[in-house]
Amino acid sequence: MKMSLRQLFAPALLAVALMPLAFTAQAGHHEGRGYDREQMAERMEERRQEVYQRAELSEEQQDALNEAHADHREAVKALQEEYHARIAEILTEEERQAVSEAMREVHAEQRSEREHGKRSHRHEKPAVESAAE
Repeated sequence: MKMSLRQLFAPALLAVALMPLAFTAQAGHHEGRGYDREQMAERMEERRQEVYQRAELSEEQQDALNEAHADHREAVKALQEEYHARIAEILTEEERQAVSEAMREVHAEQRSEREHGKRSHRHEKPAVESAAE
């Protein structure tokens, strides 16, 4: 059976179309840190529509993808709520705050290490292997 290009690329397009979900889901974690959730959601919707147009998807396909996206977002939201409830059963409020602070510190350290690594790589000269080796 011969597959069309549209059929071959449909899974990849679906992944690209759903990718903004990851950013939308994470937007709630960044509240109060300079992120505008509505603005981010608008940008993701614009990107999704651009993908649909470039892929020349029909209205029916776009509607189906949008429905899948909404269903996925709801499922992720429910899973996050379940996760937070389980964490609340395990840790006290003070312990959750301590874990959150420790996570922020670790992330800040990792971000600093990555940034430092990027800077040091820019200034390094590539190693030249000798012809004798």
